[in-house]
Amino acid sequence: MAGPVHYEVYVRKTAPSPWTLLMATEDRANATETAEDVLRDKRAVAVRVTKETLDPETMAFNSVTVLTRGMPEGPKKRLVDPDQQVAHCLGPQDLYAPHARDLMGRVLEDWLMRNNATAWELLHRPDLVERLEASGVEVQHAIQKVAIPESQATGQAAHELIRHYQKLSEQAMERVIAAGRRRVFANLADQPLAEVAHRLAGTPDRAFVMGGVLCVALAAGKGARSRLGLAMDLADIAPKDGPSRALILVALEQFLCELLAIRTSLADVLGPSLDQGASLAAVVRMVAPREIEALIARDPRFALLMPTVEGPAARLAEHLAVGEFPLLANSLARMVLRELMGPRRLRPSDAAGEIDILRVLATALTATAGRLLSLEEVQAAFTERSKSLVTADFVQAYVVPCDTVLCEAESLTRLCENVMGPANKRAASRWLSACVTSLRFETEMRASPQRITQKLLILAGLQRSVRASALSENDEAQINGAIGAVGGVLETEAKLIAQMGRAAAPVPQKLIALLRMAAGETSPTGPVADRARAETLRMLRAPEARAALGAAPEAVATLRPLMRAVGLAA
Repeated sequence: MAGPVHYEVYVRKTAPSPWTLLMATEDRANATETAEDVLRDKRAVAVRVTKETLDPETMAFNSVTVLTRGMPEGPKKRLVDPDQQVAHCLGPQDLYAPHARDLMGRVLEDWLMRNNATAWELLHRPDLVERLEASGVEVQHAIQKVAIPESQATGQAAHELIRHYQKLSEQAMERVIAAGRRRVFANLADQPLAEVAHRLAGTPDRAFVMGGVLCVALAAGKGARSRLGLAMDLADIAPKDGPSRALILVALEQFLCELLAIRTSLADVLGPSLDQGASLAAVVRMVAPREIEALIARDPRFALLMPTVEGPAARLAEHLAVGEFPLLANSLARMVLRELMGPRRLRPSDAAGEIDILRVLATALTATAGRLLSLEEVQAAFTERSKSLVTADFVQAYVVPCDTVLCEAESLTRLCENVMGPANKRAASRWLSACVTSLRFETEMRASPQRITQKLLILAGLQRSVRASALSENDEAQINGAIGAVGGVLETEAKLIAQMGRAAAPVPQKLIALLRMAAGETSPTGPVADRARAETLRMLRAPEARAALGAAPEAVATLRPLMRAVGLAA
C-alpha cells in the first residue's frame, strides 16, 4: 500500500452486522476475486470493494465503491440528535405559540369544526376544554398524530413523546379549567373592556387572561360572520391607544387569523354566492381597501369584477386600512397566493370569466406589492396559475363558445396575453399557431361575406394583438407570418392593390391608403404590406404623381410620417 491508490475489501458476516475490513491491496483484480471467493464460500452475506485514492494536498483518501455483492444493507437506525431529544413544546405556555396552535388546529380539525371553535379559543375557554376532556379518545388520537411523526423525524422513542405530550396536555387543560373556576376571566357584561385591559396591563399572565376574557364575549356568536362582528365590536370599544389597546388587538388578531383561515368561515363572512375567484378578489379588497379604491378611481371598469365587501368584513377592512392587524393582512394575502398556486379552478363553469378575474387579481395584488407581498411572489403565483390555463381541458372549454375560427384566434390571442412565464407563453402560442396555420382559418376567411378591406383590417388587428402578447420573437414571427400569408391570399384573389393603383382618385389619397397598408395599419404585415409598398414606389416614380404632390404641400406633410414608418423617407 505504498502507492497513492489501493483497494479495500469489506465484508458483513450477518445481515445486521456492520462492515468490517478484510484486506487491502494495490491489485484491483486480486481484491475483486477475493470478495467473490468470500461470498461464494458463504463466509459472509455481503462483500464490498472500494478504491482509495490519496489526495497529496490533504493527505486524505477519497473512497469510491467499485463492487458490491450479496444481501442489501438494512435500514440504518436513526441517530438521535442531542438537540432534539426533547419535544418542541416543554410547558403549557408553549402551546400558545403560533406554530403550536397551527398544529393543534390540524390534528383537532374535525372536533373544532363540530364545536364551532378555533385552537386559540380552545386554549382559553374552560367549557371547550371540559368538553374535549370528556370526549374520550380525541385527545389521545391528537397526541398520537403529533408524537409518531416527530418520533420518525427525530429518532426519539414514540412512547416517551406520547407520555410527554399527555402530561403537557393535562397541565394545559388543568390551567384553563382552574382559571375558569377561579373566575379569572372577567365577564364584559359586568366590567367595561377598557377597565379590564388597564387592570391587566403589566401583569405576567395578561395575554392568557385577556384571551379568556375575549373568548367569553365571542362565545355568543353562532357563525363566522356573527363572531367576526363581535370581534369588530370589541375592537371598536377598545382603548384608543397605549398598551391596553395593543393587548386587546393582539389577542383579537390571533383569533381572526385562525377564524378566517377556515375555508367555510371565509365563505360565511364574504357570502355563499361568491365563487372561488370572486372570494379571493373580495379578500384582496378587504386587506388592501385603499389600493383597490385607487384602482377603481383610475378605471371604473375595475369595479365591475371586484366584488364589494359589506358587513363585518367591511368593518375589518377599515381596521386593516389604518395598519391594524398586520399579521392578519399578511396571512390573508398569502392565503390568496396559495389558492392561486393550487389546483382549484377559480370559475369552473366560465373559462373566459376565469381569465377576467385573474386579470383583476393580478392588478390588485401587484398594487399591494411591497406592503403585503413582494412582486416576485406575486409573479411566481400567477406563473404557476398560468400552467392551468394552457392545458387542453381549459383551452377546449375556453374556445367552445366561439362560432368561427377567427373568434377562436382572437380568444387564443387574449389567452397568450394573459398567461405569465416563458414556458406558459410558449404553450399558449402553440395553441394560437395551430389555429392560424390551419386550413380552416384560411377557408373561413376566404368564404367570409365581409369586404376585403374589412378582412385585412381584422387580420391587421389580430397581428397587433399578437405583438402585444409578449411572445418570444420566434413564436411571434411564426404566428404573424401565418396571418400575413392568409392576408396575401385574400388580397391576391381580390386584386385590391392593383385596383387602388388604377382607381380614379387623387394621387395623395391613393398614396395615403397604400402607405397605411404598407405600415400594417389597415392590412397585415407580410405579402400585402410588401405589395402596397411596391405599388407606392411605382406611383412615386411617375411624373404625374410628383406634380400632384408638388401642388398639394399639405398632403406631403401627411404622407411624410407614413413614408418614414415604411422606410421610404429619412
